[in-house]
Amino acid sequence: MHPILIDLGPLTIYSYGFFIAAAILLGMGLIMHEARQKNLNHRLVLDLGFYLILGAIIGSRLLYVFLHPVYFFNHPLRIVQFWKGGLVFVGGAFVAVIVAWIYLKQKDEPLRDWLDSFAPGVAAGQAVGRIGCLMAGCCYGKPTALPWAITFKMPNSLAPLHLPLHPTQIYHSLAGLITFVILVLAKRKNLKSGQLFALFLVLYSVFRFGIEFFRGDYRGYLGFLSVTQWITILVFTLGVSLILKLRSQ
Repeated sequence: MHPILIDLGPLTIYSYGFFIAAAILLGMGLIMHEARQKNLNHRLVLDLGFYLILGAIIGSRLLYVFLHPVYFFNHPLRIVQFWKGGLVFVGGAFVAVIVAWIYLKQKDEPLRDWLDSFAPGVAAGQAVGRIGCLMAGCCYGKPTALPWAITFKMPNSLAPLHLPLHPTQIYHSLAGLITFVILVLAKRKNLKSGQLFALFLVLYSVFRFGIEFFRGDYRGYLGFLSVTQWITILVFTLGVSLILKLRSQ
């Protein structure tokens, strides 16, 4: 695809960084909208947003580095160059939830209502952010002969060149979009506080677990499953447990 969106000499805008920024802005806008609907202090999103972004970037980058230890041992300065590609959503989400929990606990805010407010925005942000993965060539798929395969030709793409691959970046983006639509529809139901976020955990983990089978980049394996798949199993279990627990209350 096109890893560099704009190249004007000293000004270089990477496609990955651009779409990640767009995803963050969209996500924060939707979170503020949800917070208003729940009569929460939506202005906290602006303050909390900085810490969430910082935590998400650090967590997602650290997990990516953990999955590629040899490469980053040989190229340590590239650890901080996340704008060129290389963030693992699961790691970022884990750290972001911890940061949100600490922040909202200090502010004495209703955690479940806030988590429900986060869910649609995070899903929509994922749909947009994955376009950056497509442009950069990261998170690429395995070789395939399917008619919707994509072939990367730009020399600075992170994906293998001149080889038809599963468009796993598009799979991820569609998964985020479908999750967003389901969450919006689910809001119309009489859900208890916290169940919308739990539903997000279930949907995300199911989609992510399945898409992992089509990923072609190194995943880091524990047995017959990737590290990410084991994590999504835990996330799925947590989501289902929360739904059932909240339903019984």
